[in-house]
Amino acid sequence: MTDLFTLTNLGHLLVLIFLQAVLGFDNLLYISIESQRAPAHSRRSVRFWGIIIAVVLRIGLLFVMIRLIEALSQPFYVFDIPGVIEGGVNFATLVFVFGGAFIMFTAVKEIAHMLSVDDLDTSFGQHNARPAAMVTATIVVMNLVFSFDSILSALAITRVFLVLATAIVISGIAMLALAEGVTAFLEKNRMYEVLGLFILLIVGVVLLGEAGPAAAHAMHDDSLKISLFSYEIVPMSKSTFYFSIAVLVLVEVVQSGYSRKLSAASAARRKEQRQAR
Repeated sequence: MTDLFTLTNLGHLLVLIFLQAVLGFDNLLYISIESQRAPAHSRRSVRFWGIIIAVVLRIGLLFVMIRLIEALSQPFYVFDIPGVIEGGVNFATLVFVFGGAFIMFTAVKEIAHMLSVDDLDTSFGQHNARPAAMVTATIVVMNLVFSFDSILSALAITRVFLVLATAIVISGIAMLALAEGVTAFLEKNRMYEVLGLFILLIVGVVLLGEAGPAAAHAMHDDSLKISLFSYEIVPMSKSTFYFSIAVLVLVEVVQSGYSRKLSAASAARRKEQRQAR
């Protein structure tokens, strides 16, 4: 036990908390958007229980992965069709592919709905409302998908289970504290729903990119990297991902401010025209 409370483990814990916070932003955004599909009176409890159950399952997943990391990382199929598709597929590859595809499908579907909807008073997700239990289950499953890359990154820092579990619990508490605020902001500033959906679209692309080197990274064998039509699938760097998000947010803020100025100028001109008459 004395070996647990060391400066090394404390340093690892601080790094892991920071890592969970950085990698958890897209998770929190997804939770805030997806919870809007639940009935209005159940949305707060959906977010609460979705995060709580996901944290418990994430710790369970971490416990399993520490003990079965070799079994999970071993490719169970290797594509070898030169010029078409090459590379190994393991458990992580499938998680990233199906998780990324699902998130992209959700974002594109909601964006298409926003373009076709006639009643702008309809809240996000109301056209495709689901029972609270189903929304909670979806949040739990996607939380695990989002957490997969953070768990793999965390295992590269330390294999001390208690340190890893503590970082996960702290990140869960932070999500509980911030989920209400993010959801309330999206409800009051509905123009940012579109921004959030496009960020989710980028997140889906990021997850698909992570699928390319998943087996190669686990087995330390570059020959297992997935290539499509002779082009290697490479993950988007975290700096590029967050720079893209920052640019999207900046564009939305500037555009919103400019739109307000145009509206104010237009209203002032109409007022002057009425007074001139």
